[in-house]
Amino acid sequence: MTSQLFAKKSISALVAEASDTKHGLKRTLGPLNLTAMGVGAIVGAGFFVFIGQAAAMYSGPAVILSFVFAAIICIFSALCYAEFASLIPIAGSAYSYAYATLGEFTAWTIGWGLTLEYLFSATSIAIGWSGYFVSLLKDFGIIIPKYLCNAPLAYDTVTGWALTGCFINLPTVIIIGLIGYLISVGVQTAALINNLMVLIKITVILLIIACGVAYVNWDNLQPFIPENTGVFGQFGWSGILRGGGMVFFAFIGFDSVSTLAQESRNPKRDLPIGMIGSLGISTLIYIVVAIILLGIVRFDQLGVYDPLAVVVNALGPKFIWLRYVIKIAITASLSSGVLVMLLGQARIFYSMSMDGLLPKIFSKTHKKYKTPFFTSIFISIIAMLLGGIFPVSILAQITSMGALLAFVIVCFGILVLRRTQPDLHRPFRTPFVPWIPLLGMMTCMLQMVAMPSIIWVQLVGWMIIGYIIYFFYGMRNSALRAR
Repeated sequence: MTSQLFAKKSISALVAEASDTKHGLKRTLGPLNLTAMGVGAIVGAGFFVFIGQAAAMYSGPAVILSFVFAAIICIFSALCYAEFASLIPIAGSAYSYAYATLGEFTAWTIGWGLTLEYLFSATSIAIGWSGYFVSLLKDFGIIIPKYLCNAPLAYDTVTGWALTGCFINLPTVIIIGLIGYLISVGVQTAALINNLMVLIKITVILLIIACGVAYVNWDNLQPFIPENTGVFGQFGWSGILRGGGMVFFAFIGFDSVSTLAQESRNPKRDLPIGMIGSLGISTLIYIVVAIILLGIVRFDQLGVYDPLAVVVNALGPKFIWLRYVIKIAITASLSSGVLVMLLGQARIFYSMSMDGLLPKIFSKTHKKYKTPFFTSIFISIIAMLLGGIFPVSILAQITSMGALLAFVIVCFGILVLRRTQPDLHRPFRTPFVPWIPLLGMMTCMLQMVAMPSIIWVQLVGWMIIGYIIYFFYGMRNSALRAR
């Protein structure tokens, strides 16, 4: 029984599955598309929303250090992802990597954990989109009632869950529904739209830097590390660590590039370029813009869904035009983050279904669009329900927890595969093994320990649900067991 739980798929079988162009996904993406997809996923809600909340709630101006710490974690993990992605270019990402190195049970664990990353991330970004969209409409005199644009549930680390009096976050539900339909009818169209949104996003960021640099007040960055309140995670050095857990969400788009392996024209070359390139570009953007924003407005005024709108308003009437430009651009560009994450989630379920661990309907491709049509619609509906009901702070942190779990397993998988199959041809090799994978594992686990207890409770509950599905369905229908 135990040996069956940890049965592995061979590397050759996974490569053969990825090479099936007749029954598989359509290969249309190049390195520019993949890098843009990565930037589209990374530079999203983490930048436009959580930089303000992390600074106001946890880190103060030292949120800059939170970004640096989170980036270091991701660099270690990205180098490990890049080796796997070039070696096993398949849509399952970390799920498939675990299947080849650690066995079926571990693969299920990471696949189910990735759902926390991609599905909940898409939902969190959509909530950020909602905040900016509502603010933009307000500028044009259109007021959406509060009870239709906020979650009915709220959570505080001290007082726990509470009702807000609101009914539903309707803009979040609508944007997820529209993007869900878009990704279900074709990845090439989605990629073109994403490229446009990323171009808009980068242009706006450069505009913010150019207009805001002269208005930085360095006194706003003092004290750089606010004194701890006596509660772990509320400012001080523990606040930097806790803030890193929230802004870590801002970096977890690079791995979604690996889920597009079966839609990449040359995955062995292009996937490492897309992941590492997008992570490097995004890290530079975050650090520069964080200094600008926190220098213009004090950190305690940024704990809102639309911190950039607060910063632009602080620049005064001279920049009234910038407020409209930025809000329009942000609502457009946040959509790209939702798009990439929903794409990634659909491809994870597609791979799990191909292995028999989920019902076959999740791996059926549309005859015309060559996409996992049902899966795309299904996960979009779930995301709509989550985004309409739950607060962004809870969704963002559970997203980060799912990503950290995946990163730990991927880093460990590199160590296992280097030892068990050292002679495999690796188009990209993680440098300084075993040190890079070990550092990746250690930093990810440290960040997980810093998470609030409610997030651990949610993770355990989520994994229990996943194991029930695996033992009652996946284990009995596993294609590997059948063979």
